[in-house]
Amino acid sequence: MDAREFYGLEATDDPMVWRLPVTEGVGSNIGALFGGAGLGAAILGIEHSTNRPVVWASAQFLSFALVGSVVDFHVTEVVRGRHTSQSRVSGRVGGEEILTVNAATGYRDSPYTGTWAEMPDVPSPDECVSRELDESSRRSVWGRFESRIAKARTIEELDGTPGDGRAALWVRMPGVEVSSAMLAVLGDFVPFGIGQALGAPLGGNSLDNSIRIAHRHAHTEWILAAAHIQAVEGGFGHGAVHLWAEDGTLLAVASQSTIVRPYGAPPAADRSRS
Repeated sequence: MDAREFYGLEATDDPMVWRLPVTEGVGSNIGALFGGAGLGAAILGIEHSTNRPVVWASAQFLSFALVGSVVDFHVTEVVRGRHTSQSRVSGRVGGEEILTVNAATGYRDSPYTGTWAEMPDVPSPDECVSRELDESSRRSVWGRFESRIAKARTIEELDGTPGDGRAALWVRMPGVEVSSAMLAVLGDFVPFGIGQALGAPLGGNSLDNSIRIAHRHAHTEWILAAAHIQAVEGGFGHGAVHLWAEDGTLLAVASQSTIVRPYGAPPAADRSRS
């Protein structure tokens, strides 16, 4: 299965416009489009419209797209250079813009390469226990993945004792190809890390979600999502996620700022993220 099939992204008569029916399979446990899925679907639209791979993409979330709605992604290739394009996507439900994505796409042959980030030392997937999901999470996009706890506490173990700001899960996507669009979903992991850092059953709604692609076509069964929470203050949390293949290849670096809320708290009645 490729990413377009996973998301259910539909083409339209306009090659710069794409449609995403918001189902539980791309939703969060609060019944709205999962932020990483919104970014991933926008990445697909940008890559198909520009015929270039995404290097970097960042989404700003303005409102919620509830399950049962349809998001129209309008792609604008603002600048097309010899090797790189700069693009913008407006995601709309009806006439309301609910997310905006800016991205760069392209590829350049270069002899320079290297990785200086370090993969955390965690047990292999076979040595880790499965992460148990509650009913709402099993109905969400996370119910389509298998995840195992590499460095984290269960909800029952979150007793108010702060952690060290780091958490990690092994995640497997059975039958789904690794791609930039799929890595965007796994990068949306900062809210989980915030609860681990504070030692409380907390999550949050993403204000933004950014991803920078290092290797998009690694052959790996499991991906390690390793979160580092940098700060929580004034009701907002900030952190980054490194995504690693089993062999230690760095696939991508994601980052987010989120509104910190109790785990599973529903969106506001006015659909605002504030």
